Amino acid sequence: MSQELRAVDWTGDGLALIDQTLLPHRNETMAVRDVDTLVDAIQRLVVRGAPAIGAAGAYGVALALVQGEREGWTADEIRAAVARIREARPTAVNLMVCVDRVMTRFDEGLDAVLAEAVAVQREDVEANRAMGAHGADWLLETVGVDRPLRILTHCNTGALATAGWGTALGVIRELHARGRLEVVYADETRPLLQGSRLTAWELVQEGIPHYVQADGAAAGTILRGEVDAAIVGADRIAANGDTANKVGTVGVALACADAGIPFLVAAPTTTVDLSTKTGDEIHIELRGEDEVLEWGGVRTAPAESRGHNPAFDVTPGRLVTGLVTERGVLDVASGQLPGEYLK
Repeated sequence: MSQELRAVDWTGDGLALIDQTLLPHRNETMAVRDVDTLVDAIQRLVVRGAPAIGAAGAYGVALALVQGEREGWTADEIRAAVARIREARPTAVNLMVCVDRVMTRFDEGLDAVLAEAVAVQREDVEANRAMGAHGADWLLETVGVDRPLRILTHCNTGALATAGWGTALGVIRELHARGRLEVVYADETRPLLQGSRLTAWELVQEGIPHYVQADGAAAGTILRGEVDAAIVGADRIAANGDTANKVGTVGVALACADAGIPFLVAAPTTTVDLSTKTGDEIHIELRGEDEVLEWGGVRTAPAESRGHNPAFDVTPGRLVTGLVTERGVLDVASGQLPGEYLK
């Protein structure tokens, strides 16, 4: 894959988003020139992944300014539009953090806002590169085997989910570049199949050997000894190390704990929310019932059935062997807390 792949880019008067609802069959870009379209794109998962929607939110402030100038909005109307972008998805803290950061330059005008948004995107790529190296070093030392590693991952955490390179998938890419990766088990990630549609697509671009497996197969694969470690991303990390990530993650963590293998969370420090004390305080987004009651627009459950569709779950910090950020690896399971680490 080209290292220039960007899920989010600024075009001069709007955003260009890789439409991730169409992958892997079609690789198309959506042009976004108004706030309504951006909010819809975030909510429909045209753009998804905590760092990627953070970058989209950062550029979204510029988008609101451009649209406001074009349509004669007041400053208060522009701020209200930005607030809508900020709240488009409630679980991922990066969206709020990046919007708030760029808004500190709102009164300086469009050029200053764009400069800050560009910095958000650049710094995320730099952070991903750093955590890829830290995570690979830590895994090779922790697993301690003299052969390439077998890694399991859940959901999509690559260039598509970030400003570039990737978090958990960035660690995997680093292992592959070093010749220390045997195979990846990519969970399909129900109900929207981010693993089979997106992660597998990125692995194909890199030429990385992999299997796509049903989410329900993950625990068995781990307990049969076919995996050396699991690496996942995060949408919000509480001060005590509790981690919200794509639904199904906590089952992977429990299996790793039982098997005695590392469960590594990879995320930039912007994903750590010190104001959230524990995972109990993390708002879990409930998505539409049709995502679990239908497939391809065809009803697969009885008409009388209701759908329960949490987009995320929370893995207790006690199950997190390590948390890798751009600053290094934190041993959460041994009592090192993100809140203490980042102060």
